[in-house]
Amino acid sequence: MTAVSIRTVQDVAGLDAVSAYFGEVWRTPPTAPPYPAEVLRSLVHTGGAVHAAHEGDRLTGAAVAVFGAPAAKEAYSLVAAAEPGRGQLVKQAQRAWALGLGARTMRWTFDPLVARNARFNLVKLGATGTEYVVDFYGPMTDGVNAGDESDRLTATWDLTAPGRPYDSGDRAYDPGEREKAPATHSAPDGATLARRELADLRIWCRVPDDVVKLRAVDPELALRWRRAVREVFTEAFAQGFRATGMSRDGWYTLTRDAGERTA
Repeated sequence: MTAVSIRTVQDVAGLDAVSAYFGEVWRTPPTAPPYPAEVLRSLVHTGGAVHAAHEGDRLTGAAVAVFGAPAAKEAYSLVAAAEPGRGQLVKQAQRAWALGLGARTMRWTFDPLVARNARFNLVKLGATGTEYVVDFYGPMTDGVNAGDESDRLTATWDLTAPGRPYDSGDRAYDPGEREKAPATHSAPDGATLARRELADLRIWCRVPDDVVKLRAVDPELALRWRRAVREVFTEAFAQGFRATGMSRDGWYTLTRDAGERTA
């Protein structure tokens, strides 16, 4: 098996390859990649970083990060994509780069309906979903998101926290406790969408099995899922909840401290 190497990319040819890779992931025309090479070149020139995972000459993952306001000591990941098993390597490379330049946290956004990304961000990396933004980008035309509304969940990653095993299980997740909690919302498929425990410190919310496939075959149903999950999340976040886990069967765990409980 060819070893995976992580490189910081600065040369034009390398940035062209990363740009083309993002175009393949987001299914855009070759002439209109989501991150053109010239934009990546400018981000690198201004102090940002493009990391790429290679197996031999084959590019298998990439990520782009910049710095936020100096006082925040925070980096911001603009985009990341990788083949299975490569995402952790790319994100850890971003983490090492950001820590080396004085950052203490990193933020990025992701589609809250994509369960595998939520699990990677919240469980495998140990980030927390700290903000829910409705229609973050406005209308999108790429081959993955077209026809949907672009709600995004902000992930905040404490870069100074101890490293986590690649798959250390679910945080704050107990299926038995979840099933005991009263249902509060119904999903577009007719089953339970959300449950809220009587102690009022945890909410569980379900997402579809594969929203990208669902958008391709039934965009109207995918949009109904979007709006149903949005209702749960916006209500919960307004009450002090944050997204802290994602189960293997597609349920978010939202939690808050006892001091944030509303009357």
